[in-house]
Amino acid sequence: MGRKVQKVKFPAAAPKQKRVAAYARVSCGKDAMLHSLASQVDYYSNYICRHPGWEYAGVYADEAKTGTKDGREQFRRLLTDCRSGKIDHIITKSISRLARNTVTLLETVRELKSLGISIYFEEQNIDTATSDGELMLSILASYAQEESLSNSENMKWRIHSNFQNGLAWNPTLLGYRYNHGSYTIEPKEAETVRLIFDSYLEGMGATAIAKMLNESTAVSRFGNGWGQRSIMQILQNYTYTGNLLLQKKYTMDFLIKTMKVNEGEVPQYYVEDSHPAIIKPVEWEAVQVEMEQRRSKGRRHDCGSPFSGKIFCGDCGSVYGSKTWHSTDKYRRVIWQCNHKYDSGEKCGTPHLREEDLKDLFVQALGQYMDDPEDRLEGLQYVQRTMTDTTFIDADLEEAGQKMELLSGMIRNCIMLNASATVTEREYLQQYEELTRQYEDLKVKYEALQDRRKQMNETAIIFGGMLFELRELDEISVTFKESLWHTLVDHATVYADERIVFHFKDGPEITTML
Repeated sequence: MGRKVQKVKFPAAAPKQKRVAAYARVSCGKDAMLHSLASQVDYYSNYICRHPGWEYAGVYADEAKTGTKDGREQFRRLLTDCRSGKIDHIITKSISRLARNTVTLLETVRELKSLGISIYFEEQNIDTATSDGELMLSILASYAQEESLSNSENMKWRIHSNFQNGLAWNPTLLGYRYNHGSYTIEPKEAETVRLIFDSYLEGMGATAIAKMLNESTAVSRFGNGWGQRSIMQILQNYTYTGNLLLQKKYTMDFLIKTMKVNEGEVPQYYVEDSHPAIIKPVEWEAVQVEMEQRRSKGRRHDCGSPFSGKIFCGDCGSVYGSKTWHSTDKYRRVIWQCNHKYDSGEKCGTPHLREEDLKDLFVQALGQYMDDPEDRLEGLQYVQRTMTDTTFIDADLEEAGQKMELLSGMIRNCIMLNASATVTEREYLQQYEELTRQYEDLKVKYEALQDRRKQMNETAIIFGGMLFELRELDEISVTFKESLWHTLVDHATVYADERIVFHFKDGPEITTML
């Protein structure tokens, strides 16, 4: 008798709930927009919870973020939760809410699709889970990107229009008040601004200046304390000269919104005598010169002495530092000597110096440096004029920039063709690699031109500062002046035979004897 075989029937498994999340965003932080965002969050929460077969996985909402930026915290958290397997499906209002960058959008959709996660865009009625969803998505996303570009260009036009009319300025700037369409000087604050510039030219650093102001009754714009950053912002602000230099920075790309210092890539607008000056233009330039010199040396300048970081040992190359002798008795005095004089078995043979010695020797060196004042000034003027003329570099920069912009468009088009499956993967990779190679080569050339232009501008500023200080001299100074020391001298070297060589910024090396 044969065996009886029966099919075992298992109870039907309960249908798995689909974990659904929503993404909402408004691109402006105004109250009306934030109310709209709250409404979206409420709508999606109720919509998901009421839908049969769906499990609520949360609503991710970003405030005041644009679809072209990567800084959306909630959007990043949504992607993290997707990668952690917490979400099966996402709903959002439209393509532009998720991203206006075609490449970013398609990369996000494809990544989520590989994880088994689909996205539904309500306005376009597109579900990426369907076969034709990605093709429609790439087409519509390109429109969203063009819309973002159009909006960006319109905003640029309005900004440039204001620049051309000299309208843009900071109405909360320390030292000024806005009154019926004009700007007037606020006397007490202006005194503080002048004190900051004078102190910096006398050798103080930004941190030391901030400490000095915090310990005094110096007036700030809104009664806040002083810090190193606020001092540097004041020292670098050209507006204090009574003139405006507009569009000092610009947005490099409408997608990533990266800000860059304008080094000739886009027009700048100069408005002369737009308001009363607090600082003379030549004094402002002298500060920029000193600032660049301190930065290039990589040394601190918050010491009270003007010689800090500018005196070097001729034996070992180390910096001279100040030392206090007899600090507790009546013979107390401050001397300067090599910081590493006793570090090794054989000590440096260079002598120690008193500040009075350094000051007297500098005055001697200045006399030799200005032996023929007229010839010296003419030489400085010639170099400044030469370094100021960057016409040839500007032309090369413009040409390279145009070629880079053309290649950038070709790369985007190449990516679009690949997204719509118009070309094979092999053709796409070959074309993409060649275009990006050409772009990177041009980028290297462009950056080299920018560096050269920057060096020329810095040199012109240095020589401009030197001219300013020397023109202020009615005759060769017989006393030490800190602003002359900082502006004219790069550094001084002390040798064991008691020679002190002063290295001037325009090249001359003047030797004196202790």
